[in-house]
This record gives sequence, C-alpha cells and structure tokens, in this order.
Amino acid sequence: MQGELGVITPTIVEKGKYAEVVPLSRGDLRLTYEIPKALRPLLPGTLIIVPLVGKREKALVVGVVDVTDVPAKRIRQVSGILSEGSVLPPDLLKLASWMAGYYMAPLRLVVEAMVPAPVREGKGEKRETLIEVVRPIEEKTLDALNKAAPRQAELLRFLLDQTQPIGRNLVLKRMNMSASVAESLVEKGLARCESVSRVRESYQDGLDAEAVLGSGPPDLTEEQDAAFTQLESVRSEGGFSCWLLHGVTGSGKTEVYLRLMEKTLEEGGQVLFLVPEIALAPQTVARVRSRLISTGANVVVWHSNLSAGERADAFREIGAGRANVVVGARSAVFAPFQKLKLILVDEEHEPAYKQEETPRYHGRDVAIMRAFEWKVLCVLGSATPALETLYNVRAGKFGTVKLTKRVDDRQMPLLHVVDLRRARASGKGGGMFSPLLREKMTDRLEKGEQTILFLNRRGYSTTALCPSCGYVVQCPHCSVGLTLHRTDNRMRCHLCGYEKEAPTYCPECRSPDFKWKGSGTQKVEAAVSKMFPHARVVRLDADSARKRNHFRAVLQNFRKGKIDILVGTQMIAKGLDFPNVTLVGLIDADLSLHQEDFRAAERTFQLIVQVSGRSGRGDRAGEVVVQTLTPHAPPIQFARRQDFDGFLEEELQLREEFRYPPFRHLIRQVFQGRNEEKIWFVAEKWAENAEKSLGEEVEIRGPAPTPIEKVADEYRVQLWYFTSAVRSTSYRLAKITQEFELPDGVKMMFDVDAVGLR
Repeated sequence: MQGELGVITPTIVEKGKYAEVVPLSRGDLRLTYEIPKALRPLLPGTLIIVPLVGKREKALVVGVVDVTDVPAKRIRQVSGILSEGSVLPPDLLKLASWMAGYYMAPLRLVVEAMVPAPVREGKGEKRETLIEVVRPIEEKTLDALNKAAPRQAELLRFLLDQTQPIGRNLVLKRMNMSASVAESLVEKGLARCESVSRVRESYQDGLDAEAVLGSGPPDLTEEQDAAFTQLESVRSEGGFSCWLLHGVTGSGKTEVYLRLMEKTLEEGGQVLFLVPEIALAPQTVARVRSRLISTGANVVVWHSNLSAGERADAFREIGAGRANVVVGARSAVFAPFQKLKLILVDEEHEPAYKQEETPRYHGRDVAIMRAFEWKVLCVLGSATPALETLYNVRAGKFGTVKLTKRVDDRQMPLLHVVDLRRARASGKGGGMFSPLLREKMTDRLEKGEQTILFLNRRGYSTTALCPSCGYVVQCPHCSVGLTLHRTDNRMRCHLCGYEKEAPTYCPECRSPDFKWKGSGTQKVEAAVSKMFPHARVVRLDADSARKRNHFRAVLQNFRKGKIDILVGTQMIAKGLDFPNVTLVGLIDADLSLHQEDFRAAERTFQLIVQVSGRSGRGDRAGEVVVQTLTPHAPPIQFARRQDFDGFLEEELQLREEFRYPPFRHLIRQVFQGRNEEKIWFVAEKWAENAEKSLGEEVEIRGPAPTPIEKVADEYRVQLWYFTSAVRSTSYRLAKITQEFELPDGVKMMFDVDAVGLR
C-alpha cells in the first residue's frame, strides 16, 4: 500500500439528536434516524433496531450529529438498542470508513467483517450457573438429610469436598441427577447458585511449551540484540513507524518479537500478533503463552477455525481490556483494542493475508493503517519480503533491520536442484521422486530423522485423460479439469465443489484405457507409503484437516517424533519449527512458476526459500531437494544460492519496465454472469466510460478473459487499472458505478491491490 496512508475523518460526535446508521441487512445504505430522548446519549458503534421498509432491522450507528439535511418528514425514530454500549470503538469506525473507500466495499460488509456474527445479532455472553455449599454444615444435618433425601445428601457431600464453586449442570450430568436435586438444596439453604459469565475457551496450544521454547529465554545473538535494540528504541519513542525485520529462516525473528512483547506488556499495552495461516497458530500460541505466562498476560486466539461463540468471546475480552495479546490470522486485525501499543505481522509476504471476498482487504496493509491511527510501531517480519514492502524500504517509508545468520551459527540447508528431464531420460527418474530424493529419504529414515514433502496441490490426480480419443474430464460448471480424490474415489472441482464418481472407462469412446495424470498430495502420500511401508506417513492439507483441531494433533505428533514423513501443501511451507527435520523435498517447483501471474517468479522464489527453511533448524545439518523441469529459471537459481539481493534487482527491473506493482497500484475489475455475450458487451461499454472518466493518468488494460474463464456456470471478463493514486481512482470508479446501469444477470466486483489473479 505504498504511499496511500491518510487521515480518516468520519462523523463521530458522542452527543447529538440524529444517528447516522448502516443497516446490516441490505444494500449499501447510510440512513439518518432521530434518537428518542430516552435513548440519548447514543454512542457511535452501538448496535440498534430501526424501522426500514415495514420491518425492524438491525443497524450500526456510525455517527451522531446535531443537525441534518434530511427533511424532517422522512426521518423516523430509532426503535431500540441492541448492544450495551459500542461494539466498535472510534478507531475501528474510522478504519471501516477508510476501508469502504479504499477497497470500494459497502460499509455494511466492512462492519460484518469486523464484528463477529453473535455480537452483531445481539447475543449476550455465555453464562454458567455455579453451585457451592453454604458452610458450615453439621454432620447431624447430613445424617438427617441422608435419611430423608439420599440423593440430596450425596450431592451435598460432593460439594463439601470442592474448594471452589463448580458448574451445576456439569455436576448433575456427571452424578446422573435431575435439576430438582440441586434446587431442593438451595431451597433448604444448604447450597447457593450464582450465574456468572463464562468465556468459551479457545483451543489450548496443543504443543508442549517447553519443547517449543526450552527451559527459558535464549541468549540473543549479536544480530538479534542489535535488531531488538533498534526496534525497542523506536517503539519506546512512540509515534507511528513501520519497520521490516528481514531475517533468513531460522534466524530467530520470533525471539525478537517476544522481547518486544515483554517490553510492551511491562508498560500496560496490548499487542496484536498476526500470522498468515491457521496452521501456524498452535505453535505461535504455544511460544507466546509459555513465554508470557509469568507476566500474567491473557493471550487470546482469533481465526476462522474458532467457533462463532469463541470468536465473540475473544472480541468481548479484548474490548473489555482483559486480553493483553491477540494472536490470529488476518481478521484479528479488527480486534477492538483499548491500549494497542505494538503490531507484529509475521510472514508479511504471504498471499493468505489478502481476503478473497468483499471487502477484499489486505491484512498487512490494514495492520499498517491501524498502527498509523494508534501512532504505534508496526513490525513486518519475513525471510522473503514482498516486493511492495521492499519498495517502501528503498523509498525510505519503512525502516529495516536484518538478521543474516541462523541462531547458534547453524548452517543454511544445502539445496539440491534436480533436473527432472535428465532424471527421466536416464531411466531412473520415473514417478514423482527423483533418485536423489529417494536416496535422501531412505537415509533420514535410517537415522531416525524426519522429512517434509511439499506439493501445493491437493487430491490424488489432477487430470483424467483418454489416450484413445483425447477426452479430458472437465467440470461442467467451470473451465477446469476435475481432481481425483482416492479417499472416496470421487472427482471434485476445487472451484465450485461439483463432484462425481470417478469413471472406470472413457465417457466419450468407452475405452477402458483411461489414464490419470498429474499428482496431488494424496498420490504423494500413497507413493511414499508404498515405497517405505514401515515409515509413519501423514498428510496435512485442506482435505485431511476438515476435522476440528486436526492441525494441532498432527503437529503435536510430528514434534513428538510419532511421524517420520509429513506430506503437505502451503500450510506446512513456512513458519513451522521442528528441530528433527533434516530433509525437505519440493516435489514440483514448476507449479507456481508457470502461472498466468506477473508475481509467479516472486512466489516461486519465496516458496523455495520458505520450504527450505523448515530443514536443519536443530543441531543437525539440513538438506533440500527441489525437483523441476526448468532448473535454470532465475527464481530457482537465485533461491538455490540464497541470493535475495540478486533476485530483487532482476525482478524489480522487470516490474519497472512494465510498470507493474510495486511501481503502480493494480485495481482489478471482474464482470461475471451466465450470458457470455452480455458479459463482454457490458465490459466493453464500461471500459469506454472509464477511459473518458479516468483520463491518461490511469492505464486501463482489457477487457480480457480471466485466466479461469468460467466458474460455477458464470463467465468472467476482467479489466486492469494501473494507478499511482488509489483513493482518487477508487472514488472515480465508484462514481461510474453509481451512474452505470448494470443489466440483470451481470455482477461486478473490484479488487484493489489485487493479489490473486485467476
């Protein structure tokens, strides 16, 4: 988001006669209602009930004013209040206003992204009834009760053994008693009940804290100490600043984060710690909780794998100031802090920080904006920073500190690049494993060391092909092939979810000679299990991890040495730290390299470096085997040499030549609908209007088909806008949107600072 920070100024007045509200049920509306005297003062950020088109609808107050231009006869009154006080503090209301303008998203959808559904619906906190005895109770009372009501006496004796109140429903269930037993004790004055608020406990970290961190904080290396000293000096001075912590894999970036956290908590501040993948949350939470437990810090976890109730409780704990540290994925950036003093964004380069549905925000960029509004330090950490971030460093907008060595002088892993063409030509490289990778895996199993195999494609086979007639099994609703899943022998579309039974013969010519091409993680898992029948092999991808808490169970078993070979997708490619892993195999480095995306080279370089970083993080040296059909591709060669500066210079030169990001911002617009001709007609008409309105300062490319032309029976056409000023361009595009009549059957979306281009 280079060069796009700015002051946000929505209407926020704490006392006033009229409320500016956003209904949470429909459209992109901002309406004005009169606040009855009985409901004043009404704070911005409060959830309310308003009359709208003959119904009572939920709405959020986004501003309060004393005067309005709306005619009095059109103003209706607020019906009631849904929340006790504000659910969104002033800084989040400002952020919502900025996001709606910058990302061209309805304010209603921004609010929905910020506030968990149970809170939006006005549901209160979870409450639990506790029961305890009224002490003291004499033995003769117990004896008399035992004769008259044995079950009551049994419950009373149990409660006498407890040192604190206990959940009534839990006790009754465990003792197989009805509620009347407890009620009778209360009526007799022998016990009392109390309803208390109970925070739903988000998952425990699932990893042994001592195994993660050792017996205590490690000594800092010279580079770590210099980085920490620099960042702590900036943090303690106060004011907004953004710094890049650029450290090679295994250099100890997390330890620098933890030291900054400790200093922040000592001053009574709150910390936001963002991670890109849910899979990284257990290990990160384990480190943070075990390290900060002595400070009494309350660490809250926040990501999409939590239940709605857990997210709502986390939201309330933070808003009440009872949580000191928030660890979570991109949506945690909306936590309602009271005393935010530090923001950390780990693996800041990851595409997972970009939301794929409206509002299409980037978690890293929104985190920078929050730091800007709170006037605090934001630290972006990565071994392979995004080119946008490095561009801002070079422009002097961000500071930077570097960690160039691994801790304890551990060596970077030895990286082997295998030319699959030569391996296959020799007759020894059949299948998905080169002779070198098989040899290295065998060696690790004999030594009792662990291996990670990475392939960023789930399923078993990606293409079903008939060699007789050339028929390929395609999704009938999308312009992609179906992927075979061997676990249930079904073929699935990973875009729309369509599935069908895997064919045993060609549906076109009835030939039984049907071929399955391409490899996914299921095929890798099956091949490894066949090759090493005594090895303990486990797969971790979106298919295997559908069960709640599966991530933690697998990672815990891997750390404890119960798994020899871990097969997985991008969720195991970065951030994880397992000392006994000494080999990483990248099955196919070409998958990310040959995509229709100008960031393909950058992502391939980042992927190889990040995957390589999982190897050799303990006392033993690590190795990496990268298999590819294009071994001389620049990203692969630069990654092999760990030459970040060389890759950066070459890639930035190419980007500047074509004026791609980070040299300009990219706004992507997609039209979609079932009628292909209509979609193209609308896109061309829109492009004509945009060229007249935007002028020469914005370059427009398209209309053109998207890389995947049809998804879920809808055709897709795109326009690209290259601009140096997002906010002004977004404003003018929004104006065109208001004036352009979109026909029925055509949908349109904008993606500002687009990351995914499929």
